[in-house]
Amino acid sequence: MEIIKQDSTFLTIRLRGLLFFLIRKGLGLILLLIAVSAISFMLVHFSPTDPIQAYVGADMMRVSAEQREAIVQYWGLNDPPLMRYWHWLSALASGDLGTSMIYRRPVLEVISERFASSLALMGAAWLLSGLIGFVSGVLAAMNRNTWIDKLVRWYCYTLSSTPTFWVGLLFMLVFAVWLGLLPVGLAVPAGITSDQVQWTDRVRHLLLPTLTLSVTGIAAIALHTREKLIDVKDKDYWLFARARGERGFTIFWRHGLRNVALPALTLQFASFSELFGGAVLAEQVFSYPGLGQAAIEAGLRGDIPLLMGVVLFSTIFVYSGNAMADISYRLIDPRMKGGRQS
Repeated sequence: MEIIKQDSTFLTIRLRGLLFFLIRKGLGLILLLIAVSAISFMLVHFSPTDPIQAYVGADMMRVSAEQREAIVQYWGLNDPPLMRYWHWLSALASGDLGTSMIYRRPVLEVISERFASSLALMGAAWLLSGLIGFVSGVLAAMNRNTWIDKLVRWYCYTLSSTPTFWVGLLFMLVFAVWLGLLPVGLAVPAGITSDQVQWTDRVRHLLLPTLTLSVTGIAAIALHTREKLIDVKDKDYWLFARARGERGFTIFWRHGLRNVALPALTLQFASFSELFGGAVLAEQVFSYPGLGQAAIEAGLRGDIPLLMGVVLFSTIFVYSGNAMADISYRLIDPRMKGGRQS
């Protein structure tokens, strides 16, 4: 009974600590969103882009002064910046992100539609880069100073200094133009209706952007895993295991996996910001209709409601990645399970 009571008390403390952690993260997210939205709103306000010209487009010369004034009044562009920000913030509190000036549709609807496409791209690239990077780092550390280690390091150093858009253009030139194996761009084949699009068509159009994001995201996780495993191999317990005759995968599984998996997992979750930034460039290169392409169009054409919505959504996306990294540490690492209690 005493053991059951101690386990129940320990579980209660863990749940309470996790609850306080989530509350603290939630309050931090709210404050971050307010700060990011305020700074973004002021930057957009002082931008040299004329929102009326961006809204009208090529028909700007045909718009009369009365029509221009009507557009200004409709969007509230004559109001002071603080008043416009307050109105936007009040509408946001009720779940209304406004209407996109480009697409003439609710911002939330545009973001939901575009994020569905970006999620497939970023999710596939995130998994591939994490798995390949972790395995490459382990192989390089277990075969230190051999040709495998030198090859992995050369690949990582080269890709770390290579822009994402350049890699995308290179892959497009090789696989789409020269070899003709994959389509040049877009998310679906051009010239057919949505009901005629098959899932194989979507996968083929997804391969090049995913490959671009994956190969550029491998470097960080591979180099980090390699350094961590090299440090582990210098520890006394690793040397003692080698003295007992453990070699290869066995010694790594027993004494190295957990020590390098947690830092790699944290780094992978923390890479959400780089993943989102790379997705913006990849979508622009391949004309992939995702959230990144919508953000670029909104910035170039002065679509303030859509741009603010994308900024908030990207902030939540990156913050969620960091929060999930912290939560995974608390759930996996036994030292952090009882750290608060002690």
